[in-house]
Amino acid sequence: MRIKTTEWKAGDANRMVDAFLSRPAFDDKAQDVARSVLADVKQRGDSAVVDYAQRFDGASLSVATLRVSDAEVQAAAKIVDAKFRAAAKEACRRITRFSVAGVKRDWQMKTERGGRLGEFFVPFDRVGVYVPGGAAPLASTALMTATLARAAGVPEIVACTPCGADGVVNPYVLYALKLAGATEIYRVGGVHAIGLMAYGTRSVRRVRKIVGPGGTYVTAAKRQVYGDVALDLVAGPSEIAVLADSGANPAHVAMDLLSQAEHGTGHEKALLVATDAALINAVKSAMFAHTATLSRGAAIRRVADSGGIMLVKVDDLEAGIDLCNRFAPEHLELMVREPRRWVKKVRCAGAVFMGPWTPESAGDFAAGPSHVLPTGGAAAMFSGLTVDDFRRRSSFIEFTRRDLQDVLPVIEAFGRVEGLDAHVRAGTIRFEE
Repeated sequence: MRIKTTEWKAGDANRMVDAFLSRPAFDDKAQDVARSVLADVKQRGDSAVVDYAQRFDGASLSVATLRVSDAEVQAAAKIVDAKFRAAAKEACRRITRFSVAGVKRDWQMKTERGGRLGEFFVPFDRVGVYVPGGAAPLASTALMTATLARAAGVPEIVACTPCGADGVVNPYVLYALKLAGATEIYRVGGVHAIGLMAYGTRSVRRVRKIVGPGGTYVTAAKRQVYGDVALDLVAGPSEIAVLADSGANPAHVAMDLLSQAEHGTGHEKALLVATDAALINAVKSAMFAHTATLSRGAAIRRVADSGGIMLVKVDDLEAGIDLCNRFAPEHLELMVREPRRWVKKVRCAGAVFMGPWTPESAGDFAAGPSHVLPTGGAAAMFSGLTVDDFRRRSSFIEFTRRDLQDVLPVIEAFGRVEGLDAHVRAGTIRFEE
């Protein structure tokens, strides 16, 4: 297993660090494949979706079996063990509580002449959530997407998740989707699932917005359907940065880095930025030792050998937070003595995990905020998924006669400069006898 180590100073050239930071959010090859598949789904609808399920997943489906039946969902609930059911309900409760607390409220203000201005929020009528399958059944993603939609008041929540070659969807994913509030579940994954939700078919009505993470092909597909539907953010392969000082526990740091590498697509990124050389050496040793004991050790080694793990020595935490901001990670852990001080300097991160008792996995499964977060450096531009991503904002204006009279000179000035006579007349006509 190859773990890169280096030193970094602000202003100095370091090709190794630059190469690590410069990971593309989109893959050119995936863009080409997604374009072709989406065009076919748009043209042939259900037939294309069934064909691609066979080609990519090895599943022999028909139009009638694309949707998971209520009987299958009920059967899945009986398979799921009681311990997981309890855990899922607790996670759902925490996610709902956080979402409800974060909902933006309608508001209004008075104008200078007795009118009103404000904003109000309305849930989408139909949204799509994508839950990856791939190497692991991401039941947690079902909760971290659909639960927010339900908390926002969305009446129709469409979920797509891949099935196995036998056509069966993981029962834990099905249970989580039902618990979270999904109203329709389709056993379809990949680019064709994005096309199914974005364009609709004879058997499935299109959605207004698609949310949820995915691999490079799903990310490419989401990018290309923007405009046909609304989207959340760029959420691709997982990544983490840990900022640590000499007080950090090396075993804890090592395991937190490995927790993201174990997704194992080969595109994950795990970065340690530390002020202490001894800590870096100890973390590196711990990563080797723990990897040998983990069930997904091969996946971790794949990520490491592709250059996805880097340990960087910096002179101080100021330089360290600078480097972390440049990386703009999906997850940022502050394993430092004064995390509340240093969080004020964070500018680009999907989510921040503060202190020694906050592993990234707590955010993945239990804390409350959604784990659907921007990747590939997109945290410099996007924020993580929230309940308000499932609602549309509308502003409103209610003028009085005196309000309009006050702004009429402004309307006339802009209308004159922009050559829009009707705009001006729409205001002045109201004062004509």
